[in-house]
Amino acid sequence: MPLALAKTGEMQTIRKISGRDDTKRFLESLGFVIGGQVTVVSEINGNMIVNVKESRVAISKSMAARIMV
Repeated sequence: MPLALAKTGEMQTIRKISGRDDTKRFLESLGFVIGGQVTVVSEINGNMIVNVKESRVAISKSMAARIMV
């Protein structure tokens, strides 16, 4: 399921990252790597704040849809 559908507060494991190569590299630079853990902190209008690798990151709904958990 895409990260955009994950429930707030539940830790998820990243299974796949889709999109163009530059999009994948951008997400990897933020810490979104396959096998990594991610937790949704909050969601407002589809945009999300997530914990990944001990950091909080804000991502858009379209970016969250590319991250499969």
